[in-house]
Order: sequence, then structure tokens, then C-alpha cells
Amino acid sequence: MKKPKTNSSPEQDGRASLSPASRVGRVRGPSNGSPGRNRPTGFMGRARGAVARGSSPELLCLGAWLIQISAAFGAELSDGANWPAFRGPQARGVAEGSKVPERWNVEKSENIQWKTPIPGLGHSCPVIWGDKIFVTTAVLATGNADLKIGLYGDIGSVNEQMKHSWVLIALSKADGAILWKTTAHESVPRVKRHPKSSHANSTPTTDGKRIVCIFGSEGLFCFSMDGKLLWQTDLGPLDSGYFVVPTAQWGFASSPVIHGDRVIVQCDVLTNPFLAAFDLSTGKELWRTPRSDVPTWSTPTVATRDRRSQILVNGFRHIGGYDLENGKEIWKLKGGGDIPVPTPIVSDDLVFITNAHGKMAPIYAIRLGATGDITLADNQSSHPHVAWSMNRRGNYMQTPIVVGDYLYCCNDAGVLACYHAKTGEPQYSERLGPGGSGFTASAISADGKIYFTSELGAVYVVKAGPKFEVLARNELGETCMATPAISEGTLFFRTRNHIVAIAEN
Repeated sequence: MKKPKTNSSPEQDGRASLSPASRVGRVRGPSNGSPGRNRPTGFMGRARGAVARGSSPELLCLGAWLIQISAAFGAELSDGANWPAFRGPQARGVAEGSKVPERWNVEKSENIQWKTPIPGLGHSCPVIWGDKIFVTTAVLATGNADLKIGLYGDIGSVNEQMKHSWVLIALSKADGAILWKTTAHESVPRVKRHPKSSHANSTPTTDGKRIVCIFGSEGLFCFSMDGKLLWQTDLGPLDSGYFVVPTAQWGFASSPVIHGDRVIVQCDVLTNPFLAAFDLSTGKELWRTPRSDVPTWSTPTVATRDRRSQILVNGFRHIGGYDLENGKEIWKLKGGGDIPVPTPIVSDDLVFITNAHGKMAPIYAIRLGATGDITLADNQSSHPHVAWSMNRRGNYMQTPIVVGDYLYCCNDAGVLACYHAKTGEPQYSERLGPGGSGFTASAISADGKIYFTSELGAVYVVKAGPKFEVLARNELGETCMATPAISEGTLFFRTRNHIVAIAEN
């Protein structure tokens, strides 16, 4: 049995050895973070070749457009090494063609490749480009941050009136060694957090040349692949408190999205909510569109159809799609749960949006070509722009997942429901584990298996398909709030204190 590599903490007390952005540690591997084997092959490679050789005008036009799409979705068109954003390419949560382990044992080191301590507290997910992993965290100047998990109704805030350091960390994918750490910001947090939350909820994103992080009220930051600060933007205080009780500050959670040469951020907050695009190279704000919604914690998704890219956003009063180029609204829909968290996902020209809390917990399957106000009447469950919908059984925390022909929705109590994605026909509704354990991390899938992670660190491996079958239950041994990542047959979990790499030995 292969013995896993356990990387020791840089300090005995568990806090980070923080270095400013101007003093970043040495980086291993290619400076641009791209693996050497990611060469263009197949049809995309031939399209680039046609452009280079100067083929017919029609083929040149098609080739140029395909190259543009390839640049926007480069990670999705790669060989599976890259997991560049929250829930991977296009936020689908699916790694095509990867063989991943079904079982492991942390205590016995079975299929555990390495385990590296991460200081501070953060619920951001690991993202991967080439041979590097990137993750963010928020570190208290003294002591350790408290975290309260489980199913409970507290709406109050954690009062941590002391200095924090917001840190971006790069690790080696091969052995978990920390390559560098850079401190983006140091201050007392402008906005408090929920007891189950952290001050580093938002997942970073990368295009292989830059890494973009948002730390809520502390700002939007862009780094080079070796951790040098390229630009930063102060977005002001972003108070994502519960609108029913505005004094209950819960912290920011929406993650940035890179699409081509733009960074998209959704800032649904109590005062002046907005959606905005920034130039990836310079940080210049390109446009800002006001949003008529209450605070949300959802990450947007970008989808392209008929050469038009639109930004898809979740919401309570204002679910919608916006033109990537200018921020103008394409369609909108009213009616949702009043604490929107899940990210919109796209499969077969359908946009799946779900949320919960309050009077509704809907699931919507919206056609990607929708325009105008597509709000359903009280007696409607579908119309030309909405393929199907239901008012109940939507997700509260987790983003749903589509694998093959089926949509899977797991609620925060661990009840998993399966539907035919195109029709909404229910297939089953079953509880994953014993009651009382919460589920916050979103599901991921590979090799015909779907991985659902409870807050207590139990990972349920479910067979994809219309019949409910739990293949395995594995323990991580720690609390887990973050959605895992997949790269080249390895699962990467971010637990309360570690990044853990799991693969067949």
C-alpha cells in the first residue's frame, strides 16, 4: 500500500506564515501554470491549423469563432487536468472520462495520496490548473475561528472584531506541497459572517494565466500564476445579510467567473445590488447593471448559444439572463426561495435554476433562448420559454447536477431527488444518510458516480441513473463545507483544516 504524503503545518499553532504579495515563495513547474501536454488536438487543432494556413473565408470564419469559444471554455476543452472555477468547467460539476475511486479510508491511508494542512477558515473550493491547486482562506491574527455546522435556525452573526489576513495559497497537485502563499488584504472584516460561514467563501477562478479572487467587502483581486498581485478593485462594503433581518450579517459567497477577457461578479447585497464585468487584464470596470433583488449567495454562469453569450443568475425577485457584452437584460423571471444560493447550470440547452427558503422552493428548467419576462402565471408550470417547473423540492444550499439524462437535487437535510432532466418526471426521492446531518457542499460526478458530501465529512457515492443505489460511504474525518474538485482521476476535498487528495493507489 502506498503511504500518503502528509505535509506538516508551517506553524505549530496552525496559523499561516503570511508573506505579502511582493514576497512570494518560489514556484515549482511552468511559470504560466499550464501543463505541457495541453496541446490543441482533434477538430480544434485542425481549426487552428486552417486559420494559420489561410484556408477559405468560410472555414477561416468558422475556425476563428471556434478558437474564440475555445479560449472562453479552454478548461472544458482540455484533457481533464483543469478544474478552473467553482464546480469546474461551466459549473457543471462533471469530469468527463475520469476514473475516480469509489472507496477510501483516511485512517488506514487507503487511496489517500496526500493531506496538507490549510491555515485559517475558508469554504472556498480548490481550483486546479495544470500541476497546481489554488485555494483561499481567512486567517485570524490570534486564535482560531469558530464554526458551527448542522441544521439550525440561527440568523445571528459572529462578532470577530480583530484583524484577519485574506490569503491565496498554491499547492503542488502531485504531492500537496505548498508552493507559495500571498496575502491579498489585512484588516478587521468590514462585514460580519454567519456562524456556519467564513470570510473566504468565494472560490477563486483561473484561466491559466491569471487567478481572480473575491473576498467580499475586502475587494476583487487578480494575481499572476506565481502569486504576484496584478490589480485589485475595492467594491465597497458588500453586506449579504438576510433581508428580513437586515442586522443579521452573513458574509459574501458569490464566486467570480472568467469568460474570455472578462471577469463577471454578482453582488446581490442589501444596498445597491449589481452585476458587473471587469477587464481581466487591467481590472477596469466595463459595465455595471443594477439588480432589483435581495441578497443572494449564488455564483453566475456564462452560457453561449447562437454565438451570443449570456450571464445566468439566480435570485429571489430577479432570476435572469444578461448579455455578456453590455450587461443588458435578456430575460427575467420572478418567483423563488428568498435565500438563493445554488448556481445556475446548463445542459442540452436547458438552464436549471433552483433555490429554497420561505414560501417557495422551486426548480425551473428554462430554455436557453428565452427572452423577455418569462414569469409563470399562478396556474402554469411551463410555457414556450420554461420547459418544466415545480414549486417545491428545490435545493437550499447545494447546486444541482445533471449526469446523462437525469437531474439530481439534494436538499440541506440529505434527501436526494432524481428527475428526468428534459421532462421533469420524478424518478426517486431517497435520504442519503441518517437525519440531522446537514449538506452544504455541492455534488460532483465522474465515471458514472456522483459524490455527495455531508457537513460532518461523510461522502456518499451514488450510482448515476434513474434508480437509487448508494455504492459506498466514505469518511473524511473532518467537517467539510466546500465542494470538491476532480483532476486526472484524483478527488480533492477541502475539509475544515486540510486539502486531501484521493486516488486509486
